[in-house]
Amino acid sequence: MRRKVIAPSVLAASLLLVIPASAAGAGPGAPGIGDPYYPASGNGGYDVSHYDLRLQYQPKTDLLEGTATLLATAKQDLSRFNLDFGLKVSEIRVNGVKAKFATSGTQELEVTPAQPLQKGKEASVVVKYSGKPSEYKVDGWSAWQRTPDGGIAAQEPDSAAWWFPSNDHPLDKATFDVSVNVPDGTQAISNGVLQSQSSRLGWTRYNWRSNKPQATYLATLAVGKFDITTDKTASGLPVLNAYSKDLGDNAGAARASVERTTEVAEWLEGVFGPYPFNALGGYVPNVPSGFALETQTRPFYSPRQFANGANVSVVVHELAHQWYGDSVSVDNWKDIWVNEGFARYSQWLWSEKEGEGTAQELADWTYASRPAEDPFWQVKPGDPGAENQFHGAVYDRGAIAIQALRNEIGDEKFFKILKGWPTERAYGNAKVGDFVRYAEKISGKPLAQLFETWLYTPGKPAFGAPTAKPGARSLAPAKPAEEPKSWKKIVATNDIHEH
Repeated sequence: MRRKVIAPSVLAASLLLVIPASAAGAGPGAPGIGDPYYPASGNGGYDVSHYDLRLQYQPKTDLLEGTATLLATAKQDLSRFNLDFGLKVSEIRVNGVKAKFATSGTQELEVTPAQPLQKGKEASVVVKYSGKPSEYKVDGWSAWQRTPDGGIAAQEPDSAAWWFPSNDHPLDKATFDVSVNVPDGTQAISNGVLQSQSSRLGWTRYNWRSNKPQATYLATLAVGKFDITTDKTASGLPVLNAYSKDLGDNAGAARASVERTTEVAEWLEGVFGPYPFNALGGYVPNVPSGFALETQTRPFYSPRQFANGANVSVVVHELAHQWYGDSVSVDNWKDIWVNEGFARYSQWLWSEKEGEGTAQELADWTYASRPAEDPFWQVKPGDPGAENQFHGAVYDRGAIAIQALRNEIGDEKFFKILKGWPTERAYGNAKVGDFVRYAEKISGKPLAQLFETWLYTPGKPAFGAPTAKPGARSLAPAKPAEEPKSWKKIVATNDIHEH
């Protein structure tokens, strides 16, 4: 047999014919999305449009088994890309073909597809996995809480890595289908609308759909035995609230608060504009934590939020986030004020509406309650640092800043801004500076110095309501004469995000 010899130059030319140009120039995506507070959060090189999660969970053993399908579009030619995830992976397929994978750090799952992904092309990524979420820790903490009859995923700024692989940063929002199989007699609750429920061979499957863009930390899963109430709003939105059957002395207060969800949401529509999502509700599992979280369409509440009785103020806070935080999400975590300042201020507006103290009275009381030497005034709400991301100053000084804006521009322009901002930025992301520019555009006033003073300058600024004389300001009194009636209820929510 005669063997044909191919000259090296001819061989090189033939290889160029079969290797796409994009593959030759493909490179790995970044292991982080670029957040200055959390460099490992999220990933570069692609954007996820949809998550399909098919799960099975056994409450007795805390074993979670899952198949996650991600639909993603490459933003560059990708030879490799990362996912954020902590459980054990058994197989990954990209566009139907098995891919190589490895782990690094605490949450990086490095995926190498058989063929590089081309920029602008959508790809399917299927990840099969299993594990016990409660055993996965990052720096000693967990976003997964076990309950006597199950478990729940709810935490900020990270929670997805405990139950599904993702691009775990608010900059990459996506729609979700979450299908969960649990033993008969147990319920599985997630975001959005319950599409269907079916039982087979001792297991019940719940299929949930969240059809608007959703940040990964706002996805939630709760498995356990719940008392569930359902209703519809006047506009036809489905409302579902759930309460663990073993909340003890806090059960009545929790229900008395969360059952007012529809009423609060309808009031907030008058302040912030149309409700942005396809469902409404909340859930209270039997967990030892003390925080609440604005998980999209269905906020999570710890029973401890209701230890001193009913507290609708916490419901107001978490529902306000559906507009400020969920629909309009942070660009980076340093922009947390665009979430928390407005959620706290919504509590002040609810107090004003209920006749329990105006927003100005609450701002004055909050301002006077902190002496100038208090370290509270050294935290910058517009860029508090990762260690102070959920500091009280982000909430309270951040809310006083909003009252200062109201005083500066008047109620007509102020409430136009509150309603217009989540409409103009719906389902997107925003920086603090974006809000400042929007407020200047709507008010027609230069506001950069006001926000610089309140959000970025350490120290206690001068503050007071406008006087009768146009353009004049009076400093708030050393201590207002009377504590607003709503003050203690609002203070009781100060650990609302004790992450």
